[in-house]
Amino acid sequence: MTDTARLRAILAAHRGREGALLPILHDVQEAFGFIPDDSYAPIAADLGLTRAEVAGVIGFYHDFRKAPAGRHVIKLCRAEACQAMGSDAVQARLEAALGLRLGDSSSDVTLEAVYCLGLCACAPAAMVNDRLVGRLDAAAVAGIVAEVGA
Repeated sequence: MTDTARLRAILAAHRGREGALLPILHDVQEAFGFIPDDSYAPIAADLGLTRAEVAGVIGFYHDFRKAPAGRHVIKLCRAEACQAMGSDAVQARLEAALGLRLGDSSSDVTLEAVYCLGLCACAPAAMVNDRLVGRLDAAAVAGIVAEVGA
């Protein structure tokens, strides 16, 4: 259940602001670690939107979470340059070592796909806890797995 006082404070901070939905969603995720399902209706009501419109925006943007992430977040680039340089093998190694599939989370680790980190020249690439890592190979994957404690 969402802390309604915190949610009301976030909504109040953006009241009257044009285009407030994205800033509100960012603040809600910052406050709760994800965007709780029971926050959609109050956000929609405050902005004069439907719950479906709020859910659609949350679903459209990959960085919005509908459930809590693990303590560590690994974002593996799946764009063309990274695929051409071996991200399929990196994905297979990560999935095997972490016991997760791309898109899954445990309490410790979230493994997710992104579609370009801007490190095309250093492909394949990932972001580990907001730190960019390029030229991923078996040794780099082992280092990431050790870093996240899996």
